[in-house]
Amino acid sequence: MAQPLVKKDDDRDDGMDYSPFMGIEKGAVLQEARVFNDPQLDARRCSQVITKLLYLLNQGETFAKVEATGVFFSVTKLFQSKDIGLRRMVYLIIKELSPSADEVIIVTSSLMKDMNSRTDMYRANAIRVLCRITDGTLLTQIERYLKQAIVDKNPVVASAALVSGIHLLQTNPEIVKRWSNEVQEAVQSRAALVQFHALALLHQIRQNDRLAVSKLVTSLTKGSVRSPLAQCLLIRYTSQVIRESGISQTGDRPFYDYLESCLRHKAEMVIFEAARAITELSGVTTRELTPAITVLQLFLSSSKPVLRFAAVRTLNKVAMTHPMAVTNCNIDMESLISDQNRSIATLAITTLLKTGNESSVDRLMKQITNFMSDIADEFKIVVVEAIRSLCLKFPLKYRSLMNFLSNILREEGGFEYKKAIVDSIVILIRDIPDAKEGGLLHLCEFIEDCEFTYLSTQILHFLGNEGPKTSDPSKYIRYIYNRVILENATVRASAVSTLAKFGALVDSLKPRIFVLLKRCLFDSDDEVRDRATLYLNTLGGDGAVVETDEEVKEFLFGSLGVPLTNLETSLKNYEPSEEPFDIHSVPKEVKSQPLAEKKAPGKKPTGLAAPPLAPTSTVDAYERLLSSIPEFSSYGKLFKSSAPVELTEAETEYAVNVVKHIFDSHIVFQYNCTNTIPEQLLENVSVIVDASEAEEFSEVASKPLKSLPYDTPGQTYVAFERPGVPAVGKFSNTLRFIVKEVDPSTGEAEDDGVEDEYQLEDLEVVSADYMLKVGVSNFRNAWESLGDDCEKVDEYGLGPMESLTEAVNAVMSLLGMQPCEGTEVVPSNSRSHTCLLSGVYIGNVKVLVRLSFGVGGPKEVAMKLAVRSEDVSVSDAIHEIVASG
Repeated sequence: MAQPLVKKDDDRDDGMDYSPFMGIEKGAVLQEARVFNDPQLDARRCSQVITKLLYLLNQGETFAKVEATGVFFSVTKLFQSKDIGLRRMVYLIIKELSPSADEVIIVTSSLMKDMNSRTDMYRANAIRVLCRITDGTLLTQIERYLKQAIVDKNPVVASAALVSGIHLLQTNPEIVKRWSNEVQEAVQSRAALVQFHALALLHQIRQNDRLAVSKLVTSLTKGSVRSPLAQCLLIRYTSQVIRESGISQTGDRPFYDYLESCLRHKAEMVIFEAARAITELSGVTTRELTPAITVLQLFLSSSKPVLRFAAVRTLNKVAMTHPMAVTNCNIDMESLISDQNRSIATLAITTLLKTGNESSVDRLMKQITNFMSDIADEFKIVVVEAIRSLCLKFPLKYRSLMNFLSNILREEGGFEYKKAIVDSIVILIRDIPDAKEGGLLHLCEFIEDCEFTYLSTQILHFLGNEGPKTSDPSKYIRYIYNRVILENATVRASAVSTLAKFGALVDSLKPRIFVLLKRCLFDSDDEVRDRATLYLNTLGGDGAVVETDEEVKEFLFGSLGVPLTNLETSLKNYEPSEEPFDIHSVPKEVKSQPLAEKKAPGKKPTGLAAPPLAPTSTVDAYERLLSSIPEFSSYGKLFKSSAPVELTEAETEYAVNVVKHIFDSHIVFQYNCTNTIPEQLLENVSVIVDASEAEEFSEVASKPLKSLPYDTPGQTYVAFERPGVPAVGKFSNTLRFIVKEVDPSTGEAEDDGVEDEYQLEDLEVVSADYMLKVGVSNFRNAWESLGDDCEKVDEYGLGPMESLTEAVNAVMSLLGMQPCEGTEVVPSNSRSHTCLLSGVYIGNVKVLVRLSFGVGGPKEVAMKLAVRSEDVSVSDAIHEIVASG
């Protein structure tokens, strides 16, 4: 093909490759297409023009009806050429132009002639094109030829017919289904490609008949399939039959022997497909996994990158569910950390981090250090998240892991990568108390040279909350004040707020903080100056009357006391006048439900915005909300607030969920209600609670909701008094209200309403409601420090259970405690397991639990429960909960 002339820029590399299609235009190519009409055809020139037309079509260029028709009729004249190469290009352009039904007839006779040609290449391509452009009427005429082609001796012709059948199955399924006998015969072909295409078509013909698919797989797994490609398909179909057969996880698996036999096949693709299929079986046992893991381990040392990548990616997935099964491959995977292919290296290191033990952590860290500089940020983030999980799994190794995170934090990287590292350090500080001071210093050193304003302000905020609580808060002041001198206005303002927090909590630092804040009064930014003035006034640094310590701390660390959405609305509605804006005029009724945030079960919040394990910020917000309501202000300190419990189905006319607030001797139900009917206004909304199945509770107060407009959430409350002993019970709930019709045109509600009721789901108060999840960094030390004075030990039979995992989850759910050191994960097929739990019982009593599980008879699970706490009555209470549960 003649290459268009392209002027090279002087600054371009002489060795750069240029596309031969650069700069071509549709108009110019259509002009060139006139060559198709020349009396003496130039086959080479015609092929070049068709290539350009195909390029334009595949680049998304559209041809007008007149243009497409003109090109199509011109191309049909090329059938008179005997050049084989040109004929192949003609087939392609006809297929791509997709002419209308009226024009197809022009080319049909030529294609049917080629379909019966002695040249196999003509026959195969003519079949593909005919089946692409034909309709049902013509298809019945050529069906006989297509059936013959399926069993043709030439594999190219047979494959062309089978692939055409796969495409036609979408448009003319009834016709293709009549070819079953011929396709079945093609499955026995010696040609690898024919067998592959035949099996794919036969499965598609039978795919809606589960029994027929099962029979097909049964007959073919006996050894009649020789093509590696076809065997890969058969393995996938076999896995599908196993999934759909409904065989219990402990029963005999149909076809498993076939999958295992494929692990000994001579073709690598078949071996890998079988190994992957076995690892993806539902409820696969260690015995079934072992042969698959063995062959994947051999692939790890293969000279072919694609095999190494496939093996390590599969093992990475297996490590999520069966980490112990993958540990035998750890030595081979360690050698892949230095693999030239960075995708392989990343998968290898993340798999090692999932399966490694405590003794291998230091060695892994040394190997990762050299590895990190060679990979892209997206891979680095994966490694950082794996390291964070490893540190939470082995808290005693926090020092080496934290040092590693701090080292990579100082290296080059984008925002998402740096944010992932900072989030990891923050989570480790919150979950591992011993890591706090070192982690805060690492963050301080990072903001000395941080180019991201967002991260600097977030770290300063976190530093202001945690720094004053450390053994030597003064060492952080230099880092914070440096931000006032060196950074932009946003970071400077954040640093001023952080300094004020240190001044409020650490009296010895207050004089130094005053000096620094007074320097900020001369800043060029008004926000910085205003903050400095405000905090000096609040802390008494300018001679003003000093507020009480509690008021200062509430001002600096507390919330506004009103929902931000309400404040925003009030500020928008405020019109400038001589009357200043009064924050007390902002309604405190929660318009949205930020406190009733729904989180995925088991998913821990991450990053700087995440609460610690004990959600103190949420409890504080609820406590401020409840203490502002006179009916509940005398109940004392709030111990715990539950996650929202839905009391209505989705898409119902009224959406209601409830939050349980636990006090020392009271419980308050907060019903969050939403009216989803635009034509209705609800007034005097309340929940009538029947406590007949919770006799120990007595209702003492309720607070109805005056009005509930459309799509504006509101709250109504009911409070119960309970005895000193934590009581449980079931409560029936009925939503009662007055409903008024709303005129859609004016938005006005009618004066008169009708009283109505709406039945809600029942609500239960359970033993776990009286337990707060609070983790410990070192369970052994915590256990020893409590001593055995208040220890209670007993054994229980839990009855038949499917697995130890089910037993562990059931007891954790019953007690509502925090699992420690990753002991909530039960190794696959383990017959015994120890789970460690910690928490704080109502009355602020610290509790630690050691659960030892064992499998006895057929699925019978026994459990030994050891409890230590600060109060012997609480240890007894935990045993009573388990005994009654």
